[in-house]
Amino acid sequence: MIQLHRMNGKEFLLNSDQIKFVEATPDTLITLAFNDEKFMVKESVSEVVEKIIEYKKKWLWGVPAHKES
Repeated sequence: MIQLHRMNGKEFLLNSDQIKFVEATPDTLITLAFNDEKFMVKESVSEVVEKIIEYKKKWLWGVPAHKES
């Protein structure tokens, strides 16, 4: 699960395995694969991709998430 923010600032978790598309419309729009439900989020497309990569690294290989100083 990745942590994202709705446009109103409310935080939620999203199962990244269910993502079909991530688009800049110019806001970031995420479409789910199983039901085409859409979520508009504050994070940029590149931020969403980075969150997915970090989650996969941690979950699949036990690699700690990168933390910036």
